[in-house]
Amino acid sequence: MLRSFSRAASRSSPLRILPPRTHLPSSKVPAATCLAQCRLDQRRYESAVPHAISNPTLADIERRWEDMPPNEQALLWMALRDRMKGDWHDLTWQEKRAAWWVAFGPHGPRAEDPPGENWFVFKRVMMVIGVSTAVFIVIRQFARPPPKTMTKEWQEATNEYLKRQNTEPITGISSEGYKGKGMVQSKPRKGPPPDEDEE
Repeated sequence: MLRSFSRAASRSSPLRILPPRTHLPSSKVPAATCLAQCRLDQRRYESAVPHAISNPTLADIERRWEDMPPNEQALLWMALRDRMKGDWHDLTWQEKRAAWWVAFGPHGPRAEDPPGENWFVFKRVMMVIGVSTAVFIVIRQFARPPPKTMTKEWQEATNEYLKRQNTEPITGISSEGYKGKGMVQSKPRKGPPPDEDEE
């Protein structure tokens, strides 16, 4: 069972795992055999670790990254990821810079705003506000005049009517010492007083 497990592991893992050569206790295995086995495993591990990425590939990555096709970006990132799986002391300075740039650099959703974008947004917002103000003024120019009930005189007359009817005698307009405005909320009417048949 141990041999079948080691064979399956050697087929599934990138690093070949050698089957045990002996079933003797470790105390009876010669030291030279253990040392040779360790050196062989180390050589196989070092051959499996990806080599350093060439400097021309990583040179000026900050300016070239946005212009690279997506498949080249993915390949470069996977190569950097494989390199970072090993000892980070083995990474070159260019690899460290490129790995930082790909992971945290100002590109994609973290890209900086293009120059002048704030001024462009401000101008567009002011333009929309100006157009909406112009539309509002034009509509107000052609609108009908306010109704006769929206004048100060009408609302004062409404206050007198409510007092005669003794409306809200406890805390409202008909109460003793009431000093509020009552129904008055508009400015005095401009122009002649309205006709009786005016709506």
